[in-house]
Amino acid sequence: MPRLEVELAGLKLRNPTVLAAGVLGLSAGLAKRVEEAGAGAFTTKTVTLEPRRGYLNPTFAVLEHGYLNAVGLANPGIEYFCRELREMRRLLSIPVILSAGGGSAEELVEVARRGVECGAHAVELNVSCPHVSGMGVELGHRVDEVASAVSEIRRLGVPIFVKLSVHHDYVKLAEACLDAGASGFTAINAVRGMAIDIYARKPVLSNVYGGYSGPAIRPIAVRVVYELYEAFPEVPIIGVGGVDGWESALEFILAGASAVGIGSAIARKDLRLFEEIVKGLEEYMEREGFGSIGELVGLAHRS
Repeated sequence: MPRLEVELAGLKLRNPTVLAAGVLGLSAGLAKRVEEAGAGAFTTKTVTLEPRRGYLNPTFAVLEHGYLNAVGLANPGIEYFCRELREMRRLLSIPVILSAGGGSAEELVEVARRGVECGAHAVELNVSCPHVSGMGVELGHRVDEVASAVSEIRRLGVPIFVKLSVHHDYVKLAEACLDAGASGFTAINAVRGMAIDIYARKPVLSNVYGGYSGPAIRPIAVRVVYELYEAFPEVPIIGVGGVDGWESALEFILAGASAVGIGSAIARKDLRLFEEIVKGLEEYMEREGFGSIGELVGLAHRS
């Protein structure tokens, strides 16, 4: 049988599927359901130093080729969330990746420190959320500050993944983060967009702008992963953006991703999507004569 196990900067995954940040990521109970559905790793919702209420409704819209959302990084703050992290560590046998958010390097470092103390196996720095003022993309533009956060967090002794955006000079940011000690990257976050209700004649979302995700952004995400692998072929990448089946997951792997994040497609296909992707990859590898996922990573660069 083909081997689906992968290693991400020391994290051992039973298969290359990862729950992406922002989806079912706020409770240990939901995390357990994700594990039982077949995921190889679990990423929490983005957690900040202080609690955030997020934006008023409407915060989510289903569009023709994807989803638009501006929840506003609503979360209970790291101190409260520590309870969930401890429970996740107790209940789960798959790696738990803490998505850390903040408006400064100091905030990112403190969230990461508390999260690791409470049980997170790794940290993903969300410096790419497209719709929160003072955080996300805005912080990601401050390359030296992000690199400074990475340099401090590396002292915690866990893998650090930096979540990149098409709204950055992402190769430059990636290089600076690697120099500071980052373990790998997650690419990409949702793309900044908006929708207008033609009858109400106003933006659909209360925040006006939101993050656009789903199948429509996949070609963009695949291109970013391809470029990152080309620049840093030895660095693990979690490819995210419109994964809705084993074929799209495989596209990311061939482009250079060692694992794939699954997010908004769960809204349409439910958690059975993990099993569907794993089974599809396994059958493809048997048919095509591949013995392990590692043989497929970045193969599009060598064909």
